[in-house]
Amino acid sequence: MYEEHTTEPLEVPGARRAGPSCPCRPAEVREAVVRAVSERCRATRTPCDADALEDALLVASELTTNAMLHGGGVIDFQVDVSGPGVRLSVSDRSDELPVAVPPTDRQGRRRPGGHGWPIVCRLSRDVRVSDLPAGGKCITAVVPLP
Repeated sequence: MYEEHTTEPLEVPGARRAGPSCPCRPAEVREAVVRAVSERCRATRTPCDADALEDALLVASELTTNAMLHGGGVIDFQVDVSGPGVRLSVSDRSDELPVAVPPTDRQGRRRPGGHGWPIVCRLSRDVRVSDLPAGGKCITAVVPLP
């Protein structure tokens, strides 16, 4: 995993940008990822790798869920599959950086949740967190496609 904190917004040439009807829920984001990957497979006449697609869907779902639970909601979503992987970008309203939460509290009791960020980091080849000019952040993760 590569993690970078910058003050520049990340612009991805050729990315599909969410407009006023931003896919803001995990199910909508997953549908957008399936469409984008399927179009790439059709355009390049290559079979879609089911495991890589599942990884991309899980990362997209986790980023979206985390933005909803911890970031004040999704304000933008982009998916780009023109390179060697699926680049997923989710923007939210929070300036707080994501953190991995220990599985237990100080008393040793197991905590619910806390698995999303480690999953994103484990399945992605590259993860970047960028500050947005108007506040908030954009998390971009690249999930490899064979």
